[in-house]
Amino acid sequence: MRSDVRYADSDGTRIAYQIVGDGTRDLVLVHGWVTHLELLWEYPPAARAMERLASFARVIHFDKRGTGLSDPVPIDHLPTLEQRMDDVRAVMDAVGSQHATLLGHSEGGPMCALFAATFPERTDQLIIYGSYAARIPDDDYPWAPTPEVRERYYETLRREWGGPVDIDMLAPSRAHDTRLRAWWARYLRSAASPSAVVALTRMNTQADIRSILPTISVPTLILHRKGDLDVDIGGARYLASHIPGAHLVELPGDDHLIWSDPDQILDPVEEFV
Repeated sequence: MRSDVRYADSDGTRIAYQIVGDGTRDLVLVHGWVTHLELLWEYPPAARAMERLASFARVIHFDKRGTGLSDPVPIDHLPTLEQRMDDVRAVMDAVGSQHATLLGHSEGGPMCALFAATFPERTDQLIIYGSYAARIPDDDYPWAPTPEVRERYYETLRREWGGPVDIDMLAPSRAHDTRLRAWWARYLRSAASPSAVVALTRMNTQADIRSILPTISVPTLILHRKGDLDVDIGGARYLASHIPGAHLVELPGDDHLIWSDPDQILDPVEEFV
């Protein structure tokens, strides 16, 4: 049901991607944080979720530059959000996708929103789950974590990388699952080095797409669990109120990971698509 991992060229950087399914409608899945295309399939709920997506679309997903099987990036010369967004275009070009639905999870949300604003002719629909418009708070956006909280988080990454980092916050309903904890630790270790993950997380903290939200003109669905411990639901409400015509679905639960009870996310996704 899935292709071998292949590579797209994005201005000299090789981006690892994979196609799942052969539906007539394309869906580009932009994962959050750090990823590994091959190890993703080792966790049964994640594999089942990918197979469900592929039941109604041709799914295209990839490791963002600097993570997983894609080319590494110098941690002192990290890519801009615009460069990472253009990797979506490069992957779509490589697979012959003229237009697609974009589904962005967490850090993938700003990438997808920027793509939809930049290439509306190539964006059929925009779906954002568990994401935000900014990761630094100000008077207009108080839901982001403070710089002090983020600094403590970077220290946690340095200290605990190699284990199931943050699983108690990212998936509290399943944090007791020893299989999930073991897979999550291996997945993260394989997705990025300790220094790289801190640098990439610092980069993600600087993302701020508030200014482009009113320019998004494609049908948009915002999904967020009400008790998400990683990304406050206020960010989702902000996205929905600033993207013209966006529809917000607030879901029960505290988990952030899309692979925790994925059908809860994919039910409205399938209906929307």
